[in-house]
Amino acid sequence: EVQLVESGGGLVQPGGSLRLSCAASGFTFISVYMSWVRQAPGKGLEWLSGISSDGSTTYGDSVKGRFTISRDNAKNTLYLQLNSLKTEDTAIYYCAKAPYSDSKNRGQGTQVTVSS
Repeated sequence: EVQLVESGGGLVQPGGSLRLSCAASGFTFISVYMSWVRQAPGKGLEWLSGISSDGSTTYGDSVKGRFTISRDNAKNTLYLQLNSLKTEDTAIYYCAKAPYSDSKNRGQGTQVTVSS
């Protein structure tokens, strides 16, 4: 059974930073493409970033240059470093394996709130 547990969210001021973590189990993490997605209040899922098993990364336009995805295959853990946060980054953040649209491939999420 796929298990993904996100942590690290919280309340931060605009311009601040957070580091999200995602502990994975129930599948062969090292060989799986992983993503971070988010859902803002009243909106649909937005794909943010992905990382392949060999560490190649891709970012959506809304977070490029501000967020950094990484993984530690030895620890079965996915990370997302969030810098230069904006109020519009407020959302629930999920780590996910493909297809991320299937809720079974996402964790419960961690809330990020950007507010002064």
